[in-house]
Amino acid sequence: MRFSGFESLVDRAKSLGRAKVAVAAAADKEVLEAIKLAEEEGLITPVLVGDIEQIKCLSQEIGLDLEGSELIHETNPLAAANKAIDAVIDGQAHFLMKGLINSSDFLRAVLRPERGLRTGRLLSHLAAFQVPGFTRLLFVTDGGMNIAPDLEQKIEILQNSLLYLKGIGMDPVNIIVLAANEVVNPKIPSTMDAQALAEMSQAGEFPGAIVEGPLALDGAVSAVALKHKGIASQINGDVDLFLVPTIEVGNVLGKSMVYFAGATMAGIVLGAQVPIVLTSRNDTPRSKFMALTMAALNRTIS
Repeated sequence: MRFSGFESLVDRAKSLGRAKVAVAAAADKEVLEAIKLAEEEGLITPVLVGDIEQIKCLSQEIGLDLEGSELIHETNPLAAANKAIDAVIDGQAHFLMKGLINSSDFLRAVLRPERGLRTGRLLSHLAAFQVPGFTRLLFVTDGGMNIAPDLEQKIEILQNSLLYLKGIGMDPVNIIVLAANEVVNPKIPSTMDAQALAEMSQAGEFPGAIVEGPLALDGAVSAVALKHKGIASQINGDVDLFLVPTIEVGNVLGKSMVYFAGATMAGIVLGAQVPIVLTSRNDTPRSKFMALTMAALNRTIS
């Protein structure tokens, strides 16, 4: 199964019924606008943790009906994050969203030693892109969390993404491990890692996936480019997920799709007990809404 675009994700999420999302420090206009979109689509029921008076004021400004929402009063952002995480742990919410709180403080709360959301796995970011001209969503990992992952960390990042993508019905998943070119070179560690991951895939270590690499971007998306280069490929340009070598590559690839190709982007953090919506201040309410959709799609995965 594949998803043609974000609307197909929304349709799938709606078929699962409403998921409860705990929002930490929820007095944020753009976040509440995204909550409004998701609530009106029937995707979520919000648990809003923060300054209740500010939340009510902002909600009135944007036309968000709070009748079905649960409000938990807490003016301190870090304490609000802790209470939102408590709501998840206590079964009051299926997943977590960051509001008006510093990302590092928010993640420290997520990973707190007692009553945190640790699993022992690496946290990683998975982004989805709807790119004009492509008939399916493209996924990228990890352009948001891990700076320069080594091979063992790339294995964990790959496993996080596979757990999510297979959990939402994608099987098999075509994965390209990106590098500058297709030549394995000890002076370019990313090519060595890509070769190792491809060999692991051939040995059956990533069930439900085909992993190929190293490949440059043209070979990842173009069967014509592969033919010109004389490269044999099972994926043959039909990629679902890019595994990038560093955070810079993921960041530039993602922003290039958005700013040069007009793509729509959304992303979530994986590896905790539940999916986490951790968006940027630059993200539009619709992008935040799509991230909520991603998290709501399969509330049993982590």
